[in-house]
Amino acid sequence: MAELFHGKVLIRNNKDRDEVDTERELSLQLQNKVLLLFFGAADCPRCQAFAPKLKDFFVRLTDEFYVERASQLVLVYVSRDPTEDKQDKFLRDMPKRWLALPFEDHFKRDLEDMFKVSETPTVVVLRPDGSVISPNAVDEICDLGVACFKNWQEAADLIDRSFMLAEDFDELPMRSATEPLRRLRYKVDKKKSKVEDEEEDGGVWG
Repeated sequence: MAELFHGKVLIRNNKDRDEVDTERELSLQLQNKVLLLFFGAADCPRCQAFAPKLKDFFVRLTDEFYVERASQLVLVYVSRDPTEDKQDKFLRDMPKRWLALPFEDHFKRDLEDMFKVSETPTVVVLRPDGSVISPNAVDEICDLGVACFKNWQEAADLIDRSFMLAEDFDELPMRSATEPLRRLRYKVDKKKSKVEDEEEDGGVWG
């Protein structure tokens, strides 16, 4: 997959817009993952309606609040915005794990031609070898939600047994930042209870 962006720069969607500009970094970011190329624009009404759904879709697959381990998924935003300010404004509300091509990079137009993109929004789904799983998965994402990732995963021969489907989320409590503390407290309370029981039976040492 890194070959698709050989010699190119990708930017991380963080405050500093850090660049992923080395072959090793690109390889680590893209290898053995399903790649989504999201062609969109901030001023596009259909993109405005779709973006929150795509954001939720991506977060539920990659954020440890929802899953034990981030899924083998990476997204690159290919802007069709008229100005860099509009691109930045659009990305500001999107997940920090997203990557993007720099606004001034004309490779965006090459990607449009390569994957025959004629409308926005378009989400092209690619295997790790760069072959196409879906030329436009917008409807699939809207209709199936995170469940469609399993279909892509199987099509790309990415077998990840730890992946959980959307229906599984309702059966498990959400993870929280206090979970490790609660687990530690449980262990301490359990140990304390055991010691008290032993003392009642004649002391820890019998």
